[in-house]
Amino acid sequence: MSTINCLNSLLKNIESKQKDMYFKANQFGFTHPVVVACSKELDDLLNCYQGIVGTRKIS
Repeated sequence: MSTINCLNSLLKNIESKQKDMYFKANQFGFTHPVVVACSKELDDLLNCYQGIVGTRKIS
């Protein structure tokens, strides 16, 4: 899989996890353990994305 395809897939996963977290937050409240766990998963995805994009040189 190319880097571009990998980034696109990662961005789709981030968007999906974000929507999932918002849905759960509306259902359970922001401090519910299910929402906090989902937020941590989203953080992991965002950190992964930043790790990939942050290593690229700006032209």
